[in-house]
Amino acid sequence: MITRMIFVKVAPEQVKEAIDDWKKVCAPLMISQAGCTSEELLECARVLTNLFLCLIGKSQEAIDTYRSSEAHERVKHGTRGIKAEVVVKTYNVVDNEKARP
Repeated sequence: MITRMIFVKVAPEQVKEAIDDWKKVCAPLMISQAGCTSEELLECARVLTNLFLCLIGKSQEAIDTYRSSEAHERVKHGTRGIKAEVVVKTYNVVDNEKARP
């Protein structure tokens, strides 16, 4: 499993639009991709302009396939009107079974 965490700081006047775009366009496209096991959009409880997307995929290959897909282009195109700062980080899931004594 691999997790992509995307921090998005949205212009205050566009928070509702960003969330609506996510619900109507982005989330359905992403979750329909082979290898995508889950996706969630989180809104910061204290700073409403801060959004956090957590996308979990079966493998880096699944993430790479999505990133080169038409669906990813549609997501990027559908959100171009949103003013935002975006930081993307990718994490591998630690095998907890190996960590236990």
